[in-house]
Amino acid sequence: MAGKILIVDDDRNLLDAIRYNLTKEGYSVITASDGAQALEIARREKPELLILDLMLPKLSGLEVCRILRKEMTVPILMLTAKTDEVDKVVGLEMGADDYMTKPFSMRELLARVRAGLRRADMTRPGAADERESIKIGDLDIDIARHRVSYRGSPLTLTAKEYDLLIFLARNRGFVFSREQLLNKVWGYDYAGDTRTVDVHVRWLRQKIEADPAHPQNLITVRGAGYRLEG
Repeated sequence: MAGKILIVDDDRNLLDAIRYNLTKEGYSVITASDGAQALEIARREKPELLILDLMLPKLSGLEVCRILRKEMTVPILMLTAKTDEVDKVVGLEMGADDYMTKPFSMRELLARVRAGLRRADMTRPGAADERESIKIGDLDIDIARHRVSYRGSPLTLTAKEYDLLIFLARNRGFVFSREQLLNKVWGYDYAGDTRTVDVHVRWLRQKIEADPAHPQNLITVRGAGYRLEG
């Protein structure tokens, strides 16, 4: 199988459609229809990727995301029927790696799933060159062991925070636009809102900067994008 995916949605028709398309692509699919069930299944089955609806009975998708993010680094793709930007940003701040607004095409969903699984696979321990480690000031990145520390203290990063940090660290000194980062880190050509990058940068700064309001490592280049100082 290409990977184990948990789909959580109370819309039975959409749930069945997503399950059918993912199964057709060779994925092992498990499903849940409410938030409480999602937590139980995720903890038991340890999926490699989670597709999570925002609006769920018993426990909201936001709450499920918040709880699971503290327990595991599984990539989380959040689905929302809402167009309010606040809901999307809150989802990202709760720990979601990506989001899609309903309605969406199955082709795009499959592309997001492939990208999420590919990036997760690349950042598992042993996936990188065992000799590779990066030191940037007080920041130490041990890629082989999938460990990051700042001033000697270990950091807990979400999967996407780690992906973003590794990409910028390997390309330190170079400026990347939000669109480039979406393509390189999220793994697809993204035509939507670039707020996804801004949120992850803000959360990453809170972990790798002595003063996140005045960053010295992860720099904003006005009108151009972001750069990690070397």
